[in-house]
Amino acid sequence: MINKSHFDTLRDIVKLYLPEDVSISDITEESNFISELNINSANLVDIILDVEDAYDIKLENEDMDQMQTVRDALRIVAQKLAEKQ
Repeated sequence: MINKSHFDTLRDIVKLYLPEDVSISDITEESNFISELNINSANLVDIILDVEDAYDIKLENEDMDQMQTVRDALRIVAQKLAEKQ
């Protein structure tokens, strides 16, 4: 079950980095950052930094490697937040 407010926060972060040919409405849980949303690797790093700031969490390299889709990102965020409890 995906946390809607986390999805909304992530979507708001990702939309800042979308190329002109991709609409915010294209962002779904299944969206692949690189192949579907056309996010380049430099912008993906920016997204990760923004996610860290938004949730006050630290993402490791292996987390970043696993973050292929929006759902992956939400799962990792939820994991990190649970570990902070």
